[in-house]
Amino acid sequence: MPTLFVSDLHLDPARPAITELFGRFLDGEARHADALYILGDLFEAWVGDDDPSEAGAFVAGGLAALARAGVPVYFVRGNRDFLLGEDYARRCGMTVLPDPAVVVLYGRPVLLMHGDLLCTDDTAYQQFRAQTRDPEWQRRFLAQPLAARLAFAQQARAASRAHQGALKDAGTMETITDVSPATVSATFARYGIGTLIHGHTHRPAVHTHEGGTRIVLGDWYAQGSVLRYRADGFQLEAL
Repeated sequence: MPTLFVSDLHLDPARPAITELFGRFLDGEARHADALYILGDLFEAWVGDDDPSEAGAFVAGGLAALARAGVPVYFVRGNRDFLLGEDYARRCGMTVLPDPAVVVLYGRPVLLMHGDLLCTDDTAYQQFRAQTRDPEWQRRFLAQPLAARLAFAQQARAASRAHQGALKDAGTMETITDVSPATVSATFARYGIGTLIHGHTHRPAVHTHEGGTRIVLGDWYAQGSVLRYRADGFQLEAL
C-alpha cells in the first residue's frame, strides 16, 4: 500500500465540488493507504479552531473516520492555515508536524515542507510570514472576535491577489513566487536527505537537483492531485 501526499486543497464554501472530491478520496483510496500526509493549505483560510465552518466540520469528520480506520494522518501547516491548532487536529485525529519535518518512509528519510520557506525571492511575503508566525502576534490575533478575524483573512487574500497582480504586471510572477534555486540547494545541503516533498507553488513536477529529488505536489483548485509514494517508487497524478 502507498503513503499518500496531498497539499493546497484550499477548501472553501465557494468550491463545494472540491470538498466533495476530497471526501470521496478519504472514503475511497485513502482507506487503503499506509498513511496520509497533508502538506498545508488544506483550507483557503483558517482563522482559529473556533471557526464553525461547514467545510471544517466535514473535513474533521472525514479525517477522524480515516484515522479510526487505522490510517495515520499527518499535517504540516501552510500559509493559509498556519493558525490550525491542536484542538482541531484532535477533532481530525491527525498529528501536526513541524515545517520542515523529517520522516522515514520504507526505510529512507524524506524531508517534508509546505514549500513557502523555499520562496525566498518573494521578500514581501517572507516578511508577512515572519510576522504572522510570531507567537505573540498569533495570541493577540486569536483573542479577537471571530468576525474580526474573518475580515482580516478576507483583507489578506485581497492583498495577496494585489501583490500577485503587481508581480504579473512586472513580468516577475513566475520567478518570484516559485522556489529559489539557491534556497533549494541550501536545504538539500543542510539536511543531507535525498528526497524533498512540498507543495505551495501549485506547480506539480518532479525536479532533479544536485542534492536529490524534489517532488512538488499539485493544488486542488480545478481537480485533485495526489502523490502515491511506495517502497519501489512514486507516482504524482491528478484525480
